[in-house]
Amino acid sequence: MISRHWKGIAKPEEADNYIRHLRRDTFPQLSTIEGFINATILKRAVNEGVEFLIVTVWQSLDAIKQFAGENPTVAVVPPNVQAMMIAFDSHVTHYDIDEEPHE
Repeated sequence: MISRHWKGIAKPEEADNYIRHLRRDTFPQLSTIEGFINATILKRAVNEGVEFLIVTVWQSLDAIKQFAGENPTVAVVPPNVQAMMIAFDSHVTHYDIDEEPHE
């Protein structure tokens, strides 16, 4: 499994709108893709606004490509989301999830 991480800083007045966008648009779209497992919204206040770390979990890189396109490291940031942000990552970071049991 693969964990996909993206960060952006929303304008303070746009933070709630961004969360609504994720819940109404992005996450329902992701749930239709075979190989998508789940998504988490992490947020914290920073001096500039509200920083978000969006973490999605996928079965494979091929599943991610169904969402992100042929170059899965490129972030998918629609124009309406870009307008909500002060700054955002243009690329994402992928991590392999260690599925070995831990004691």
